[in-house]
Amino acid sequence: MKKLLLAALIAGLSSTASAEDTIKVGVLQGFTGPIESLTPDMAASAEIAIKEVNESGLLLEGATLEGVRADSTCVDASAATAAAERLVNAEKVAAIYGASCSGATTAVANNVSVPNGVVTISPSATSPALTELEDKGFFFRTAPSDARQGQVLADITKERGIDSVAITYTNNDYGKGLSDSFSTAFEALGGEIVMNASHEDGKADYSAEVASLSAAGADTLVVLGYVDQGGKGVMQSALDTGAFSQFIVADGMVGDALTEAMGDNVDGTFGTTPGGENEGTEKWLALAEEHGVDGDGGPYRAESYDAMALIALAIQAAGSADRAAMQEKMLEVANAPGEKILAGELTKGLEILQKGGDIDYVGATQIEFDDNGDVPGSYREVEIKDGQFETMKLH
Repeated sequence: MKKLLLAALIAGLSSTASAEDTIKVGVLQGFTGPIESLTPDMAASAEIAIKEVNESGLLLEGATLEGVRADSTCVDASAATAAAERLVNAEKVAAIYGASCSGATTAVANNVSVPNGVVTISPSATSPALTELEDKGFFFRTAPSDARQGQVLADITKERGIDSVAITYTNNDYGKGLSDSFSTAFEALGGEIVMNASHEDGKADYSAEVASLSAAGADTLVVLGYVDQGGKGVMQSALDTGAFSQFIVADGMVGDALTEAMGDNVDGTFGTTPGGENEGTEKWLALAEEHGVDGDGGPYRAESYDAMALIALAIQAAGSADRAAMQEKMLEVANAPGEKILAGELTKGLEILQKGGDIDYVGATQIEFDDNGDVPGSYREVEIKDGQFETMKLH
């Protein structure tokens, strides 16, 4: 009988050890909704980091990461909350990469991840309001705040000799935050905003909105929306009616779905999207190409890789997938001092941490968190030429 009990105990211990060998991480993205054409390559970029970590065999002396996908829908706070609850309570993830959009991210942080003490790192939630989130140190983002993007976009607009614009923005945290940031900066530079109006996503017809914007008197329309939803719909309606001759866009509109739909009809459209050029960026582009991802073909791919890399490195630094333990190591692995770790160098970073050393994860996007979990970031000025987005300069 004792032998049977001992065998059962050993079997139970083996089962527990086996379960701990696999560490689940949530991949919470808007797989459906207004950025669904951008999300697949963002998630794939994060999963490149998972593959790199697993192939090293160094995470907690042989543990493996497993990405568990869940759909935030980008804009449905209830759906995002339910998806996050499944990840945290049913899947028992150690951390969450995501969510993608600002409203969904706020809902997830407030309702699920912060109350449960789960680190959440968004690669793309850019609302300035997230800086003030009461997150107890559990929320980070590898994308810079729109407080900066609005200023950069305003600077570019004035530099191009445009003094008067109309603005349409998606009616949510992302759109309003970016609209406020751009408007404040543009007016401070002497620019005029003849009309600033929200639009709702999911409509079949935006002719009424375009007519009102056009009647305000500007030739240039700033579209702060989503490439798979209302933003694209507004631009298409403006083209169909000839209401505007010039468009300005931001990160949520920068994607192949826009140029594939409108081609060279929107040549001359310009805007901003996060990104820079440094040694880490070059390494990221090579790594992404090796894994069949166009690392520079859309926004937030490099930021996605960095978010997942940081999760893995924090687990290694903590010596455990314990949620609270890894949270305590986030700033330590992300910031100086320590040996700089670039994209594609996760094996090196894991090995240094395994030996008790210190690292400074620079990654693909020059990561350095402030006390709010924000990064300073840099931006690419992009323009559509011959039906394709091209990078013009860095800011």
